[in-house]
Amino acid sequence: MEEATRYESLRQEFNRWAAEGKGQGMEHEHMPIALPMLERMRLRPDEAVLDVGCGSGWLVRLIARLVPQGRVAGIDLSDEMIRQAREASAGQDRVRFEVGSADHIPFPDDSFSRAVSIESAYYWPDPAAGITEIARVTKPSGSAWILINYYRDNPECHQWAPLLPPTHLLWAREWEELFRQAGFTDVHHGRIPDPTPVPDDYHGRWFRDAAQLRRFRAEGALLVHGTKPSA
Repeated sequence: MEEATRYESLRQEFNRWAAEGKGQGMEHEHMPIALPMLERMRLRPDEAVLDVGCGSGWLVRLIARLVPQGRVAGIDLSDEMIRQAREASAGQDRVRFEVGSADHIPFPDDSFSRAVSIESAYYWPDPAAGITEIARVTKPSGSAWILINYYRDNPECHQWAPLLPPTHLLWAREWEELFRQAGFTDVHHGRIPDPTPVPDDYHGRWFRDAAQLRRFRAEGALLVHGTKPSA
């Protein structure tokens, strides 16, 4: 699939998700893994933070409360997600939302002290280009943080492939290498288990049964982060 066609297909898919209210649902689903990531980031009050793949903007609004003297921006490929994010954030002058993709971020070089992305990176048509672009807009000594639930080291998510748009199922060490190739240093990865209780009776389409969902959450989301060298 040509890159332009793939981007348009993703835009339409995420616009459909937005129309179905899935943007708001992501806050509930991802909060148990997002909060530990934010704790590890140790954000300062004056940080400038970018959320890549921001959806309806729930993480941007959360981070804005953590950086009361800073500013936060979010980008998303879906123009409908961005419309919803702007609507939900009306009157908040320290937040900004723009339509954009990971490999075409509509901000100048060295704009942000931190960049984050939750449950977005495996959708990017070219993850290497996306991380390189994130490095471009990150300030020297700033850092990038990617958190994903779909990665090869966790066998309990591999069955998602037919249920998702085209995605990249990479090993943790491959994500680390993409960070290093983009110029980040002090690159590390870890896991953030999801403590959300699992009902005994599971009938969803993402897992075979409650036992598999329980194992998936115990394996945890993959967190990869690195620092941009100082100038």
